[in-house]
Order: sequence, then C-alpha cells, then structure tokens
Amino acid sequence: MNNLIPNSRARAIEVSLTQRRCFKEKLFHRFTKAVVDFQLVEPNDKIAVCISGGKDSMLMAKLFQELKRHNKFPFELVFLVMDPGYTPENRRQIEHNAAVMEVPLTIFESEIFDSVVNVKKSPCYLCARMRRGHLYKKAQELGCNKIALGHHYDDVIETNLMSMLWGGQIQTMMPKLHSTNFEGMQLIRPLYYIREEDIIAWRDYNHLQFLRCACRFTEALEDEAADRESASKRKETKRLIQQLKKTNPSVEANIFNSMHNVALDAVIAYKTKGVKHHFLDNYELDK
Repeated sequence: MNNLIPNSRARAIEVSLTQRRCFKEKLFHRFTKAVVDFQLVEPNDKIAVCISGGKDSMLMAKLFQELKRHNKFPFELVFLVMDPGYTPENRRQIEHNAAVMEVPLTIFESEIFDSVVNVKKSPCYLCARMRRGHLYKKAQELGCNKIALGHHYDDVIETNLMSMLWGGQIQTMMPKLHSTNFEGMQLIRPLYYIREEDIIAWRDYNHLQFLRCACRFTEALEDEAADRESASKRKETKRLIQQLKKTNPSVEANIFNSMHNVALDAVIAYKTKGVKHHFLDNYELDK
C-alpha cells in the first residue's frame, strides 16, 4: 500500500517526530499516565487496538506504537479494524491513513450497518453495542485479552454529565472494564487523560484528514446535520459545558475530579454488583 503514497516513509517519520517533540507532554505523557494509574497495560498482554478511522483511534494507535518502542516489558499489539459496511471511499480513507502513519491493520468485515438500517429506535446505540461485541469476538479469536477504545477526557466528562441530566443516575465511563460476555477479556481506555482539543491540534499540525462519522446513514442525512446536532444530547452537553466555562474555567476539571471524589457518606443511595444500598440502612448505627 505504501507505494501508492509518495514519500510515505518520510511522512510517517514526520508524524511520529511531531508527536514526540511537539505534543509529548499533552499526548504521550498523559497516555502513559493513564496506562500507569489504571494498570491498563501489563506484561504479556495482547491488545487489540480498535481503529474506527477517526482521529481519536488513529492517534491511540500511534501512541501504542510509541509505548511499544520503549518496550519496558513484553506485550503485543494488533491494530484491529472492523468494516461494518463502510462505503468504498471510507474504507480507502482508513487504509490510506494507516499507510501514511505506518499502522499495520488487521481488517475484518461484518454486516452491522445492514442490520440496523431499518431500526427506528436508538439505531446508533444498537450499532455501537453490536460493533463492540464483534470487536471482542474477533480480538479473542486473535488471542487478545484486551481491546482498547479511543474515548478521551472530554468523552468521559460528557458521559458523566449526560448520565445525570438524561439518565437520572451517576455512572462514569470507566478506564477499564471486565467483559461480561467474553470471559477473560477486558476493555481499556488509554486516552482517558487526553483532551480532545489536543488531539485536534495534533491532527491539524500534521495536516491529517480522518473520518468524522463512518456511518453511511449519517452521511446520507448530512443536509440535516444542523437539526440533528441540535437534538443530540451529547452536542447539548458539549454546549452546556462550554457555556459554564465562561464563568467557571475549572468546570471541566471539576466534573472529571468529582468522579474520583465520591463521598459515600453523603450519598442517598448507590448500587454495587446490582444491589442497591440506601443511607437509611445503617443510619442509626452511624450515630
């Protein structure tokens, strides 16, 4: 594939060098901090780095390559792409970017887009669940024990706020999870500390172009994008956070830090392992 791209080797080196020299603090150091803080990568892991074609997952692939370059202990990487029914143009864009960035892809096909095309209620939610299941299954077949997803800091705080405002619960996006359906598998999120604005800065500095949304049905509705965005709960949450930042510049950090500072003594009720606990359960004993 590289012979299709002029000076591809030089381009790949350029992308890697800018990542190391210009964005080391905001990208690689925050990546490794999450890896260490949450024990995301351990000796002899085989990790499926799941690539959707967007900026986040492609950056994650490069950061994993950098981590592997330091190689403080043995672990393996598989750069896994599931084609759920991409248009030929989107498939070529993913392959092109991977070639430019020297990320060796393992691609497999599914028919998820066809499966959700006629679903009226929450098709995006169903699609995401199905995609994750396919990724777990393929990764397990390849001998992996973990899949890595490219959710970043902003995804974390937005999801936390959305669960309160629209879900009526406090539920955070965890840095790692045990799979409930695939025994021995874990999900990890090593971009946990990385800000989206820094990912965008890295992308633009290197003049890279990634897929925004690879769903062909979303693209078919591009003319309605403004209306759809105004109805999107995540877009509303982004706007709300930006509005709050005007009077409280620390609002994002406060939302993020709140997930690490839960005072259970001041919580009405909480659930753990499916069991609900209420503050009145031990109210008299705590006098």
